[in-house]
Amino acid sequence: MPLALLALAVGAFGIGTTEFVMMGLLPDVATDLHVSIPTAGHLVSAYALGVVIGAPLLAALTARMSRRTVLIGLMTLFVVGNALSAFAPGYDSLLAARFLSGLPHGAFFGVGAVVATNMVAPERRARSVSLMFMGLTVANIAGVPAATLTGQHLGWRATFLGVSVIGLAAIASLALLIPHDHTHAAPAAGLRGELAALRSVPVWLALGTTVAGFGALFAAYSYITPMLTDAAGYAEGSVTLLLALFGVGATIGNLLGGRLADRSMRGTLFGGLLSLAVVLALFPVLMGTEWSGALAVVLLGTAAFVTSSPLLMMVMEKASSAPSLASSANQAAFNLANAGGAWIGGLALAAGFGTTSPAVAGALLAVLGLGVAAVAWAVDQRRGLVGSGRERLVAAHMPRRAETVRR
Repeated sequence: MPLALLALAVGAFGIGTTEFVMMGLLPDVATDLHVSIPTAGHLVSAYALGVVIGAPLLAALTARMSRRTVLIGLMTLFVVGNALSAFAPGYDSLLAARFLSGLPHGAFFGVGAVVATNMVAPERRARSVSLMFMGLTVANIAGVPAATLTGQHLGWRATFLGVSVIGLAAIASLALLIPHDHTHAAPAAGLRGELAALRSVPVWLALGTTVAGFGALFAAYSYITPMLTDAAGYAEGSVTLLLALFGVGATIGNLLGGRLADRSMRGTLFGGLLSLAVVLALFPVLMGTEWSGALAVVLLGTAAFVTSSPLLMMVMEKASSAPSLASSANQAAFNLANAGGAWIGGLALAAGFGTTSPAVAGALLAVLGLGVAAVAWAVDQRRGLVGSGRERLVAAHMPRRAETVRR
């Protein structure tokens, strides 16, 4: 695999760290800025809103620019947003800085996915995407726990300064390892052509599968702490280590999904969603003891992230004339899944169905994702695009020669 994938993984590591670290810093931020914890929770929502808005917008606006330049520019915006977060004088300014930090998130992964797939042979594209996303999953193993500990001992502002340094390292890696190119991310149709590519039903079915599939994950993961403490019997001090186990499972699932998706994209997607539904349905049993609760956390990460590469590749395939915008839109869908899944899981808790009820709600969402994926398969069947070999052939004819990153 090209060394340039390491530069994309470093950027993904920084983005993953800043996205998830706020959850662990909420009490410290709330105390320092004299706001309630629920009010401080809006800082998480502000970042997610930035991702949803910035992902398709920035990908479309930068469609004709050199992808290397776009990636460096997006990471520069990321550094600025986190530096402003570190020096924010009050809550409102921190809220704005978190929104700014989220803007480049989706576009970076979207453009990065296109760069990653264009540097390898068609039969290794899903694997290259999984290697880029490995930075995101490793962030949950090392980046988030380390950043949380830094915030707890040196103050939350030090955390965002540290994340800014990671961003600077990513910029240096991108400048050093991503080859120069003078290509455009889209054909001559420009912004209008990019947006037109998102009008097709298969694209929206693929995005809908992402929302439902990852909504299943976040319905459970958003409430994993009370499940581990109230149901499995862990002490609160053990939760950080257990969340690192989730990152281990996510890394395994991400790498496994990339390898399997290169053989059968749709088979991997169906298998991943089915596995996720089964794991979540078993949560009420698995959370009955400490050892099985820890196993459940690992299995959740594995099952959920097996689907990440095939979902992204499917969206890019369906919008082959605008792959950067499509893959960025998939990141927006991921964050909608984050918000929607957490909301649905909260409804199950509020209804009094029990501590593990969000996982059962997640299992139903995974089944819904399977249903949407089945509809997408039926649509492709009508168009004669079924079977892993045919899918790889279509992917191989995605605009490539004009988009290839020159070494």
